[in-house]
Amino acid sequence: MSSRSSRVCGYGTFLFLIALLSSIAQSQEGIVNSTSASNLPSSIRKDSTAAEEKQWAVLVAGSAGYENYRHQADVCHAYQILKKGGLKDENIVVFMYDDIAFHVDNPRPGTIINKPFGHDVYAGVPKRKSNSDVIFSSLPAFDLKDYTGDNCTVDNLFAVLLGNKSALTGGSGKVIDSGPNDNIFIYYADHGAPGMPVGKDLYAKDLIEVLKKQQEASSYKSMVGTYFYLEACESGTMFEGLLPSNWSIYAITAANGEESSYGVYCPEFYPYPPSEFSTCLGDIFSISWMEDSDVHDTSQETLQQQYEVVRRRTGFDYEETSHVMQYGNMELSKELLSLYIGTNAANDNYSSGNSTNNIEEYPSRIPRAFDQREATLLHFLHKVEAHRELVGIHSHIRHVDRSINHIAAALFGDHENDANAMINFVRPSGQPLVDDWDCFKELVRAYEKQCGGLSWYGKKYTRAIANMCNAGINVEQMIGAATGACSLPSKDETDRN
Repeated sequence: MSSRSSRVCGYGTFLFLIALLSSIAQSQEGIVNSTSASNLPSSIRKDSTAAEEKQWAVLVAGSAGYENYRHQADVCHAYQILKKGGLKDENIVVFMYDDIAFHVDNPRPGTIINKPFGHDVYAGVPKRKSNSDVIFSSLPAFDLKDYTGDNCTVDNLFAVLLGNKSALTGGSGKVIDSGPNDNIFIYYADHGAPGMPVGKDLYAKDLIEVLKKQQEASSYKSMVGTYFYLEACESGTMFEGLLPSNWSIYAITAANGEESSYGVYCPEFYPYPPSEFSTCLGDIFSISWMEDSDVHDTSQETLQQQYEVVRRRTGFDYEETSHVMQYGNMELSKELLSLYIGTNAANDNYSSGNSTNNIEEYPSRIPRAFDQREATLLHFLHKVEAHRELVGIHSHIRHVDRSINHIAAALFGDHENDANAMINFVRPSGQPLVDDWDCFKELVRAYEKQCGGLSWYGKKYTRAIANMCNAGINVEQMIGAATGACSLPSKDETDRN
């Protein structure tokens, strides 16, 4: 597939949530703490039901395959929150490969759940009509809506964000057609990696350029504002050193630039999914903001207040943790959640004492989570008939590890410490992942041409490739090193001979 039609909804776990609002409050000092929103200045206690305001949302599950069940489950759950919050279907754009609800491995055909004991979150979500790439046990004849299957592309995503209908290829044709008083919210779930999610052509620099265009295109008195929730491994690299603080954009990521984010409700890991499920049901960062939104009165809760809830639950309530990060214009953290996701009247009388959505449902013990990349393997570990596929995955992992180490040794010397230092080096906080993004893209393409696709696992090494660019390595040197590394017989082949 060409770069012009690369998938967004392919293998991946990069949960990314964007909320764009077109009317930004007057400047206020400080960050709102976790007290009642009634203490907010009146200028930012907006009424999200005002007639002149519309709320828009873009929801993206950037992965495919039943083993990545959790990403589409997260996005479907987000859709239900928005619907209960009062958003209209015509204002919600959904990118979802839509291959898990009726997948042969789904023990509850036509149903998707996002947590143990959870309700179906698939009902009502815009769905695909057909999919020639994936085998289903059965598939109702849904009308094609929004962007599913091969219509889940980076180009379509960018066109939707910019409201550019003429740039779309396939799908419903729905874009964000916002006005000067509208609010826009986007949530993205995909496998992360330094500088880019798994979709081959979605790089941090490209995303920032699209957001810059969105900002510059605003002809309104108040600049359009943007709010991100982004879940992915190393998701901090998407904004670190790239997102200016003077733009009307506020971003929250599930992890900093050098650590994994985590799946949750995984087989054999407490809290357990129902016994018939062989895959993780959700991701910690994502279920944290959504389970909070399920019960809170969002007309009284600010973005900063929810950030504190999510930061605590993601970073402290589990044995495996990541650091939830904030980037961009912190003034937007004073805004109310209801401006982005609406408000559910059923939560008007919420109090912390009557919550039933979080860990209170479970016995008092420390819950467990699972590294995003390893979480994808859990499905195969629980299927005897998938043994051959699992063997192939492990073979691919060994190939990627081996080839990257050979390339590092060829470029930086045979001394193991030098090669490891290059692979693992992390730039100081505040610096972008790479100085020359064109070099980064060229080196990734050069590696994949000689050694095969990096896939969801190999993307962990994109930091190493960025470090090569920062050290002055050019594409010809990468081609030479990769050709040498990937022309050597693998250990698997040696063992068979």
